[in-house]
Amino acid sequence: MIIINIKSPYEIELIEKACKIVSDTHKHLEQFIRPGITTKELDEIAEKFIREAGAIPSFKNYQGFPASICTSINEEVVHGIPSSRKLKKGDIISIDIGVCYKGYHGDSAWTYAVGKISPEKERLLKHTEKALYEGLKVIKSGVRIGDIGHAISSYVKKFNYGVVRELVGHGIGKELHELPDVPNYGKPGTGPLLKEGMVIAVEPMINLRTHEIYIKEDGWTIVSKDNSPSAHFEHTVLVTKEGVKILTKR
Repeated sequence: MIIINIKSPYEIELIEKACKIVSDTHKHLEQFIRPGITTKELDEIAEKFIREAGAIPSFKNYQGFPASICTSINEEVVHGIPSSRKLKKGDIISIDIGVCYKGYHGDSAWTYAVGKISPEKERLLKHTEKALYEGLKVIKSGVRIGDIGHAISSYVKKFNYGVVRELVGHGIGKELHELPDVPNYGKPGTGPLLKEGMVIAVEPMINLRTHEIYIKEDGWTIVSKDNSPSAHFEHTVLVTKEGVKILTKR
């Protein structure tokens, strides 16, 4: 039996605060995403901002991850490690930010264009972001996890994109990753039941072509198998009776 934590009003308040800091960090970082900046510089800017807000970066030293944010460029799907690599015009970069505030976590990823990008990358970003909101639209108390994944995969299927299957969304709260898993594919009416007070992170990871992936030699960075571009959009949300409340609202 899968045990999923229902959050108390006090816990939701702390998660909301963590999520606000996540959103503010994304907003702060956006102005620096331009050709010539290194991903390590973005990481340093983000960590300073998070700590000055009275929180700590959730990802730093999480299972050994060496940085405060994940920076995944072009064909990199997730978990890219910040480095001396400079962004170039035409790149896309997925930035995943986690924040811990008074013991509770918030999590959101977004994919950004670096200067002018190709039309196919523009479409990939547009449709992956739309897929996230298609998944969020179905969420409310009484639906099942499979309904979210079905909504996401049904939308992106129209564009022949690859839905990454090995990586999924998740519950979140005292732990960065809690039950339930939230896949970006699924059958309606299947999976754990959503209940009021659950907090989950929904995060479609969509490749331009193949759904297949591999891990680079660094043991962290996950890449599309055919090296085609990949996009990643994520919100932490609260399940309510009426629908969903986006906690990492931009």
